[in-house]
Amino acid sequence: MNTAGHQDATERPGLELTPFRGLRYAPDRVGSLAAVTSPPYDVVVRPDGLHHLEDADPHNIVRLILPQAATPAARNAQAAATLRRWLSEGVLTADPEPGLYVYEQRDGDGLLQRGVIGALRLSDPSEGVVLPHEDVMPHIVADRADLMRATSANLEPLLLTYRGDGADAGTGLVEHVAGRPPLLSTTTEDGFCHRLWAVTDPAETATLQEDLARHQALIADGHHRWATYRRLRAEHVSPGPWDFGLVLLVDTARYPLRVRAIHRLLHRLPVSRAVAALDGVCRVSRLEVPLAEALEALGDAACAGNAYLLAGDGAFHLVDRPAPGLLARTVPADRPAAWRSLDATVLHAALLAEVWHVPENSPEHIAYIHDTAATVRKAERDGGTAVLMHPVREDIVRDLARQGVTMPRKSTSFGPKPASGLVLRALDV
Repeated sequence: MNTAGHQDATERPGLELTPFRGLRYAPDRVGSLAAVTSPPYDVVVRPDGLHHLEDADPHNIVRLILPQAATPAARNAQAAATLRRWLSEGVLTADPEPGLYVYEQRDGDGLLQRGVIGALRLSDPSEGVVLPHEDVMPHIVADRADLMRATSANLEPLLLTYRGDGADAGTGLVEHVAGRPPLLSTTTEDGFCHRLWAVTDPAETATLQEDLARHQALIADGHHRWATYRRLRAEHVSPGPWDFGLVLLVDTARYPLRVRAIHRLLHRLPVSRAVAALDGVCRVSRLEVPLAEALEALGDAACAGNAYLLAGDGAFHLVDRPAPGLLARTVPADRPAAWRSLDATVLHAALLAEVWHVPENSPEHIAYIHDTAATVRKAERDGGTAVLMHPVREDIVRDLARQGVTMPRKSTSFGPKPASGLVLRALDV
């Protein structure tokens, strides 16, 4: 399967992106556009980051994507009621005509990313149009599905990537549109400047659609929401609005993404017990250095094999050289060598399951956190163990996806991720 170049539409279906009437915040009804945005729901560090966002503005999008109430049913009902109220009060308004949206992110270090936001027709895995690369957790899919049912909305876009050839008309049009005055421009507290343009001209829309129809995409961020889209499509009559889901598509030949690790926080396992259990099955080296130096040591060790950093007791513990016998006993042998050697594979199959006996599907035992420093702080505060990971190279991710092999859940973090709250999609508009 070749996802890097063009595909003949008669051989394989491609991406079908459809215009929609975006829901956007009315600037005169909120303190600032930056104050109502949020990282994606699974990147928000809870509870600290959640409370910070809630306090930033009473209309922050986090009140929809992470509603707070005593029960799941109450949370979803609250999100639906909040969305209806914001629509009736004019806090959120639908754009007058359907369009695709060019979205730009830029930081102070020279990173520039542009892509197209639209409603993507959902495809079956057998079609090879959208390639996942990670497994999903059923309870998270069920939770997101309940929220989408209640709100009847796609509240935040997934991040998908494709590989153009440098001369695509659609990519050229994205560059052209970015030279126009934007619909909105705001800078969030992480230093990223976000700009958004609507593409409503039929000829320009057709150019983008025809370009994308020759490509397949890799899910960079949003596996659980993609699985949720597909679950909800199966529940509703087709054709209809549930046949589509909100996505951001980025041509990584033009705008390469950053690939970062997602770390683990083991709530009920103190560092002392974690280290003691590794005796005889891994090498453990205690590091009395700052976080930046510890991460450098992790990077060096990861060049030679599987390696992790444990934290939570005021120091760092470099874990590497897992015993061959442990790997032979725990890592499934019926997968490609690249999959068997992944840090996430070894962590989940060998260390979590066999050495530490931590159930990977239990939120009571394990959390997945993108922010490195926040993971360490929470481990130190709560008495648990932070397991810091080294990122996987994008070429490995894409190669496994082409083979139809999914990586362990939460193996990678592609970015920059789209900010939530800039444009939403209501399924009844």
